[in-house]
Amino acid sequence: MTGRQVFHLPSPVCVETRSVRILLVALLAGLAYPLTLAPYHLGWLMPVLLAVPVRLSIGASPRRAFAAGYVWALTGFAASFYWTYLSLHDIAGLPALLAAPLTLLLPAWLALFPALALALAARWARRSGRPTGTWLLAFPLLMTLADWLRGWVITGFPWGALGYTQVPDGPLAGYLPVTGIFGLSWMVALTAAVLAWLFWLRQTGNTRPQRRPIALTVLLVAALWSGGVALKQREWTHPVGKPLTVSLAQGAIPQSLKWDPDAFGLTLRVYAEQVAAARGRLIILPETAFPLMYDEMPAQYVNALRDMAAAKGAELVTGAPTRLADGRYFNSVVSVTGREQRYSKDHLVPFGEFIPLPWLTGWLYRFMDIPLSGFTPGGTQQAPLTLAGERVAFNVCYEDSFGEELIGPAREATLLANVSNMAWFGNSNAAWQHLQLAQTRALETGRPMVRATNTGLTAAIDHRGQVLAEMPQFTRGVLEVTVQPRSGLTPYMRWGNLPVVLAALAGLALWWGWTRRQGRKNR
Repeated sequence: MTGRQVFHLPSPVCVETRSVRILLVALLAGLAYPLTLAPYHLGWLMPVLLAVPVRLSIGASPRRAFAAGYVWALTGFAASFYWTYLSLHDIAGLPALLAAPLTLLLPAWLALFPALALALAARWARRSGRPTGTWLLAFPLLMTLADWLRGWVITGFPWGALGYTQVPDGPLAGYLPVTGIFGLSWMVALTAAVLAWLFWLRQTGNTRPQRRPIALTVLLVAALWSGGVALKQREWTHPVGKPLTVSLAQGAIPQSLKWDPDAFGLTLRVYAEQVAAARGRLIILPETAFPLMYDEMPAQYVNALRDMAAAKGAELVTGAPTRLADGRYFNSVVSVTGREQRYSKDHLVPFGEFIPLPWLTGWLYRFMDIPLSGFTPGGTQQAPLTLAGERVAFNVCYEDSFGEELIGPAREATLLANVSNMAWFGNSNAAWQHLQLAQTRALETGRPMVRATNTGLTAAIDHRGQVLAEMPQFTRGVLEVTVQPRSGLTPYMRWGNLPVVLAALAGLALWWGWTRRQGRKNR
């Protein structure tokens, strides 16, 4: 896999024409990116799509590799996360003239990471004179770090990482309890690199010197995919206690009415009826179910909810804004029954829940209607809530995008729970992609997860990442589910992302050092 390879690329008649053709191919491959995610789940397609910019980068200059990767990723992320436009324009009321470029801003930022991975690989391949090893060894590690970094830098946005394309039913999903999502990213990137390299060799007809590394790499990829199937049969956690009945409320309050004072009576009536109808031992209402501070809620109404739940022997929690005496306020989950307990969201959404760089971006809020956009983070060290005899680790909205942030509370919990308000994204793919994130966290932790959302998808997920039950979007009702609490630690819960990140850094350091030594020997 490390032998020198001389490139024999055809000389283009026109550099501009070739460049346009390369970018067009990358764009078309990027357009298919959403098909690999929920709700389509064509995960097998991702290695093929990623192989396109890799193939375009083999033998290319770093600049051309960056361009191919950037166009591919920009198109893919824009097509996958188009729903940010719905949030900005349709819900927040931002004029289209501002909403459209801001919608592209997120994909434009995220696309830098895979583009830089391709550019670095192209640079190393040229400088080292060992393109085979660079593309088959170094590039998958670079892409793994790219996925990890874009889920961490500037608060992070890991949606659409390569590994998510394999959740929940792809063969590689069996590795999630061991490596977490970024281990799957490496496997997908390695598979794509092998496909691209095989295609390049077939085009150039230079396969004879490469037979041994090709065979070894193909065997490795086959072993990884089959190993994932085998690991799916492994139970990393064990049942604890009796199955728990849970009632998940879906109020289906349109975002246009949620903060309307005239519609407040509707909100109170809907959730009172749903609590009265609930049959579970644990009743969960969605994120910010009530559009005012919890301490401002009508005391008579709160007492009525508490009495209704207590009469059935149930415990009730709700999403609600809370505040401290010093004026700070939080996006919280509050226990209505029993002793006072709460969880406050820690990983806030930029622009939606807090204002990043207010001196630079604050002016935008003159054009948007986003209530309570100045939340305070709740802190990382928050214990699970004790409810209905179980330890429940809550997360709010897109916090379940960040696997490593959930494993601390999950270690002490027997059940995971998410509350969300997906009304911000209309009838888009966002709710399905969010459900896919929750399925990933259930697999990584070996814990079931229940989700109460305002407009959908309200669902229950078992410890294998399979949806046990779900409620259709934009319908009003209570989803009654039974889940089996579980205990025990998966390898990922013990170590988080650290092994994968360290392995990627060590692998790149070793490859770089070895190629430099070989280069000095050949001088």
